[in-house]
Parts: sequence; C-alpha cells; structure tokens
Amino acid sequence: MHRLAIVLLSGVLTATILGAQGDERTPRLTSLDMTAMDASLDPCADFFQYACGGWRKANPIPGDKARWGRFDQLAEYNRWALRDILDAAAVPSASRTPIEAKVGDAYAACMDQKTVDARGLQPIATWLADINGATSRPELVNVMGRLRREGLGGPFTFGVGPDLKNAKATLMNVDQGGLTMPDRDYYVKDDPKSAETREKYVGYATALFHLAGESDTDAAAHAASVLAFETKLAQAQLDRISRRDPLKRDHHMTTEALKALTPSFDFASYFSAAEAPSFTELNVGWPDFFKALDTTWQSASLDDLKTYVRWRLLTTAAPVLAAPFEQANFQFFSGYLRGIKQQPPRWKTCVAAVDDSLGEALGQLYVAKTFGAEGKARMKALVDNLAVALEQDIKTLDWMTPETKTKALDKLHKLGKSKIGYPDVWRDYSSVVITRDDYAGNTFRADHFEVARNYAKLGKPVDKTEWGMTPPTVNAYYSPQLAEIVFPAGILQPPFFNRDADDPVNYGAIGAVIGHELSHGFDDSGRKFDGEGNLTDWWTEADGKNFDERAACIADQYSGYSPVNDPKTGKPAMLQGKLTLGENIGDNGGVRIASMALANAQTGKPAASRDGLTAAQRFFLGYAQVWCQNSTDEDALQRIVTDPHSPGRFRVNGVVSNMPEFAEAFKCKPGAPMAPEKRCRVW
Repeated sequence: MHRLAIVLLSGVLTATILGAQGDERTPRLTSLDMTAMDASLDPCADFFQYACGGWRKANPIPGDKARWGRFDQLAEYNRWALRDILDAAAVPSASRTPIEAKVGDAYAACMDQKTVDARGLQPIATWLADINGATSRPELVNVMGRLRREGLGGPFTFGVGPDLKNAKATLMNVDQGGLTMPDRDYYVKDDPKSAETREKYVGYATALFHLAGESDTDAAAHAASVLAFETKLAQAQLDRISRRDPLKRDHHMTTEALKALTPSFDFASYFSAAEAPSFTELNVGWPDFFKALDTTWQSASLDDLKTYVRWRLLTTAAPVLAAPFEQANFQFFSGYLRGIKQQPPRWKTCVAAVDDSLGEALGQLYVAKTFGAEGKARMKALVDNLAVALEQDIKTLDWMTPETKTKALDKLHKLGKSKIGYPDVWRDYSSVVITRDDYAGNTFRADHFEVARNYAKLGKPVDKTEWGMTPPTVNAYYSPQLAEIVFPAGILQPPFFNRDADDPVNYGAIGAVIGHELSHGFDDSGRKFDGEGNLTDWWTEADGKNFDERAACIADQYSGYSPVNDPKTGKPAMLQGKLTLGENIGDNGGVRIASMALANAQTGKPAASRDGLTAAQRFFLGYAQVWCQNSTDEDALQRIVTDPHSPGRFRVNGVVSNMPEFAEAFKCKPGAPMAPEKRCRVW
C-alpha cells in the first residue's frame, strides 16, 4: 500500500468546515528573510541560531505537526495550491476533464467522513474472512499472495526493480520487511525508552484488535503474539547503517535457491497467488533474513501466523477505515512516536491521499497552474553551472589519482542529465476506477494499479522517463541506478528558488540542493555505482582508502552532535554519524561546490552588498535559512533512529564549520565554534 496520511478530522466538502477548524492559508515565502535572523548573536558561535533565531521564536510547532521549518512551510503552501485545484475538481460538472473528474472524485470520497465511518470495517471484511478461514499454512500463504496483489504487505517486500549490476535491466526482488514500528531497533534495543515504546505498541495493537471485534482478553493476547513474531523478524534484519552498503543488498539467486533458503514457506504458491509474472531469477536483499523467516514460519502456530497476517492488514488499512481505527493509528504513530498534539484538518489528509494514489494526474493540474518554462530554463542553467564547479573540484583534488579522476568525471558528465519540474511522459490512470463514495476502495484499486504497473516492468529495459516523486513534492533526489538527479516543481519556489532573487541567495539555497544531489553520486553509497548506474568498483584501492578516511572524519563529527536528551536517562541522544553520512557528505559537498559555482558566475562582476550583508554572507544565509526549523523531542528521537538526514541545526553548523570560506565571510577568529582547527572535507 502507498504511504497514507494517518490523520482525521470529521468534515464535509464545504468551505465552512475550514473556518470552524481555524485553518489559515500559508502565505508564499520569501527567499532571504531578514526577520528570520537574530542579528544580536555571533554567527561564528552558532550560525544556525544567528540565521534562524527570529524565525524559530516566531514559528512554534503547529499542533498538527511534529516538526516545523521553512521547508515545511513551503510544503504547506503547496498543499493549499493542491487544495484549490481539488476543491474545484470535486464539484461535479460536465465540463470537467477526465483527469479533473478522477482526482476530484477521489478527493470527494476522502472528504466524505460520514460515509467512511458508516462503512466501518467493511472495506477489508472479505480479506479478514479469508485469513480467518485459512485451515493450513499453504492456504494462508495463498491468502498472503492475494493480499500482496492488492498492495498490502506481509513479512517481506516483493517487486520489480533495476538490476544493481546491470542498470539497463529489470529484476524481481525480495527483501527483508514485515515490521510495523519504524525500525528494527525499536524491537531489539533494551534501553528504557525502547521498552516503553514496545509497551505502547502492544497497547495500540490491542486497541485495533478490539475495534475489529475481539474481546479484551483475546485482543491483548494477539497483540503480544504480534510483538513476539515481529521481534523475531527484527532480530534477523540487517540494520540501517549496514544497508547503506549496496553490496550487502545484492544477492542474485534462482527461485530454486530461494526455495532452499525457506523450505517451509511456499514461495511458488505465494508468487502465483500474487499474480506475479513468471521469473526464474531474482535478487534476495538479505538472505539471512529469509533463513530466519523460515525458522519463524515453521515454529509459530497457525493461529499466531494468522494473527500476524490479520494484524498487518488491520494496521496498514487503518488510515482509510472509520474514525476509531484511524484515530488509534494516529495516536501511536503520530501522537506517541512523533509528539504531534492534534490531527490536521481532513482536507490535508485528503490532499495527501490523492497525491499519493493519483500523483501524476494531480501533478498535471498542479504544473499547469504553477510552473512556467522560464523557471525550468533557469534551473537547468544552475544545474549546468554546479556540474562545472564539481568538475573543477574533482580535477583539483589532491587525494585522488588521475585514473580514478577520469572515471569520476565520466560519471559526473552523465549525471548532468537532470530531470526538472515534471515528467515528459505522464502516467495514465484511466484504468483506475474511482468513485465518490468509496475512499478505501479507491485507495486499494490505486494500489492494485501500482502493483500491476510494477509487474509490467519485468523483462523490459529500465524506464528512464519514470519519476520517483510527484511534481508537487517539496524535495529532490539522486537515483544511483538511473544515474540522474531530479528536482520536482514543488521545490522550485522560495525559499529554495526565486527567479527574482539575486545569485548569492539562489546559489546558497537551490544551488546547494543541486550540489547536494550531485554529491550523492560520490557519497559512501553512491560512489559504488558507475555513470551508467551499475554497482561496480571503479576506484583504485588507494583512492578508496583515501575516501574512507575523509568520510570517517565527517561521520565522527556528526556523531558528536545531540539534538535532544533521552527522556528516560536525561543523557544526550547522539546522532548516528554513519547513518547520516551520505546526506552529510551531500550537504558538505553541495554547499562547497555551490560556493565555487557562485564564484564562477560572478567572475568580473561581483555582487554588491545588500542590507549590510556581503554576497558571501547572503550566500551562507540563503543556505542556512532553508533549514530553519523547530521539532518535538519525540520526533527528534525517532529521527535519530530512522532518518539519514541530520536535523536542521547540524545541516547548517556542521557544514559551515568545515568551510574556511564561511570563516572568511563572517570574520570568525580561529578556534571559534564555526571555525574549528580541525575541518572535514570529502568534496
């Protein structure tokens, strides 16, 4: 199943409900915001607070958010733009286009809380009956396969993707999975906070089983059974840091070899029931997990296995079911785990649901309304300029041999083929049946469509036109296997990109994002892929060692940062420098090459000072202010475990403290916190 918003507020598709909720439209942001600063502070002591102190004081975390930053403000601004589109499209009219009718009816169905509540558990009743009716393990495997066909997960992941070592070809993949909490560490760590989280998780599962009609006693027993089963799966999983190494996720096998790994689990029956296309070879992401799955599957009772499958269905479907199910889901995942105080207005849930299920259909309407050709052209020029700067950086490195430099430059030249704004080929959703009175059904049918679309890739060349994000998304990404960098239209707005801003601000904001994504091609994971997207070692042994030494410096640096104290022990909870290493390399490299690109752009025509700030100072403020943010302690704790990105404070301070250019721009004395004696640098 797609990601689903897990929030609820009763309402109907009218404008009056928003006034009752006190919802306010988010205004368009500016780029460099002088009021966001706290100029009374020393930029050389804590640049994040200097750049963002005013904003942080004026922008407490909204009750329906776990984290609130300028990044999030832009995402909220986009939600309002999408809501305007969907409010209009949801009104039945003979003049609606097929795309408007599809996304409008999907939105209307989600907004119809009364009908959603009236249907109760009915949307998944047939599937629950099939699970409960299974009288043997083979029957249960068959049910699990049919659920997978509908996009509902089981104890592992399964689908088609690029072959890690042959990026032009597709391959079926199975990999570890099956957990409900965000990470394996929640199941296996023995610290007081993890123990409390497991207790809360059992309470959530008990509540959901009870809502599904079970007695208090049975619900509690089944919740404990689920935790025990998932803990065994978690103990067999490869941890997040280890999974950053793509070599540890690459294990080509025949289907017969997979069968030998898991003789008690009938994969042939599962694949057949899932209506998977025929295949004889696949990639098994982590074979040890499947060995453990076989033991767990064999040793568990049939009743416990059915309980687990029933649970996975209940918790996955809960966000699209009646309010009590959705609220229970919210209270654990959003309330307890992330510290969110209240549920957002219903329209936000529904905007996210349509973007998730019919993203490129909604994206077409969004792009037509908000994104112009001029912005795309200027963005392309910025990408080209950043690529030139990274080429200069690679050519002048003193730690890389000419042999490896040649291959690095070859890869960079291929990465310059970026995607900007929106797809050239739009996804066709005409086969997805959408009705105005079936929110859950619409979601499941969209999931069914996506599974079929994924299956259809097998045996075909990798589709280089496909996008991994929808156009309204406020984000960007690098794909190691497609060997490309991608910038959706959603992020190409202030504070990241402003056609009216001067170069220093744009290079500091969106330029650093471009540089970040380019640098991902050469981070600790991305460097293991060549310019075609193939997993291969193109480094000399000496260069690989030199890279690892420089990367270790950054990992150690960020492992010394703590965004929050552990509430149980009162001690600082430290970042995992090895988990965030790739993003930190991206940030450090991105800002440095953006600075180089700005210098190139200003050759012979340096930008003048403005508002008492030099061009270099505006560059660094342009970067820092996109990361202004406040966060709940709960969210900060969860992100330490699960998020490969560092918090905003350290995305700013960690980067500028490594740059002599920053110390020069703000006249920092040697030894100041932002001008330490030891600095780290890869790119």
